[in-house]
Amino acid sequence: MSLTLLSNSLPKVLVVLYLSVLICRASAPVYGQVAPEPEREQLLNGLRVQIWHRPGDQDVLLKLRIHSGAAFDVAGKSGQMAILGDVLFPETTTREYFTDEMGGRLDVDTDYDSITVTMQGRAREFERIVEILRTAVVTTQISPENVARFRDGRIKIAKETSVSPPSSADRAIAARLFGDFPYGRPQTGSAESLARVDRADLLLARERFLNSNNATLVVAGGVPRNRAIRALRQLLGPWRKSEQVIPTTFRQPEAPDIRTLIINATADQSAEVRLATRGVSRSDKDFPTAVVLAIVASRRWVALSPELSRRAVFVRNEPHVLPGIFVMGAAVDPLLVGKTLKSAQEVLQSLAGGTVTVAELVEAKREASAQLTKDLERPDGAARAWLDIDTFGLPSISEQITAFNAVSAGDLQRVASSLFEKTRIASVVVGNSQQLKALLEPNLKVELMGELEKPQPDKAEVKPATTIPVKKPD
Repeated sequence: MSLTLLSNSLPKVLVVLYLSVLICRASAPVYGQVAPEPEREQLLNGLRVQIWHRPGDQDVLLKLRIHSGAAFDVAGKSGQMAILGDVLFPETTTREYFTDEMGGRLDVDTDYDSITVTMQGRAREFERIVEILRTAVVTTQISPENVARFRDGRIKIAKETSVSPPSSADRAIAARLFGDFPYGRPQTGSAESLARVDRADLLLARERFLNSNNATLVVAGGVPRNRAIRALRQLLGPWRKSEQVIPTTFRQPEAPDIRTLIINATADQSAEVRLATRGVSRSDKDFPTAVVLAIVASRRWVALSPELSRRAVFVRNEPHVLPGIFVMGAAVDPLLVGKTLKSAQEVLQSLAGGTVTVAELVEAKREASAQLTKDLERPDGAARAWLDIDTFGLPSISEQITAFNAVSAGDLQRVASSLFEKTRIASVVVGNSQQLKALLEPNLKVELMGELEKPQPDKAEVKPATTIPVKKPD
């Protein structure tokens, strides 16, 4: 039965009940099979351990999360914590051991909030894997040679990626929105900031952050709990505990400049557009609503500007320990940049001041639920979710799922109003700067990166030129 026919034949109360059931049925079934809650332990040195034993599994996955990341980089030295993550496993033979001999992997990922080590290998080699991890965190090899090697390697990567218009746009919109706030700095550093990092900086960072009571370890796979705890106590028990865990507290950024920043890039057939405002933190009760809101915003943006469907386009809420960024991005024809910026603003205004339809809500929740379930069904995704509980102080996974299912149209309108209605929206465009300036300047306030503003004289101080009389000859 169609909704139109139903609304004409039943009282409004029954229509509302029908729609409520429809929404629940659309979102609830996707959470069918997810990983069970792990068994939790804590070593005497404060290291929190979560174990998920999967009998019969020939492999084991270890994920160690240090709950301090690039947000703690020293000012002017962004990339410092990323280099510290690199130095944990300085020998290439260690990574080759995991990939070649155990058919697994060894990765270290550093973001604003944490350093996460992922080690995957054969369950029968569990003690050997933990021993390698022990060497990394207990006797970290911060030698001058290792520091120079990894710093130079990251500088090279930073230079290579700095010419990419999408990467430039992402870095620029974060800097435009956050300024000197840690989230405004690139978490992996720039070529200039990385060059300033020295061995003393890494030794201090290790002393402050690389401690057992500032970390959580997940063990998932074919290793029984008793065996896992015995090896961890023996090998990671000596890991040093800090006297105090340093909290994530920083001075909040100023409101962003509302002018559209234009950044010149190498000649291309498209321009990168970004708009952003402050988002919600990962621990905020409105985080599930912000995720669904981003999906609704993306669908509306493409509906309002159909040409975006043929281009790379995204809307996402990037959460951190502190409020992150709600960002919209697209690659468009330079001639359509003005229209794209306008349509993005219209989407945000429509969400802040209007309502979300039942169809929009159902589809957005279904998409968000499907992605969450896909992540949780994988051991790696489940382990990351468990680590997030400790990093961000989250409720259990089942409670998080319930929160996603409970998102309503009213929640979307409320959160949209708080994010978009009375806040400044930062915007950045990367492309041919002269062309973009000529196209945008008649209708928008713009700022050209690197262009010095011409000082305007005060009219009250402008005096007419003095006229010197010329004496006529006799």
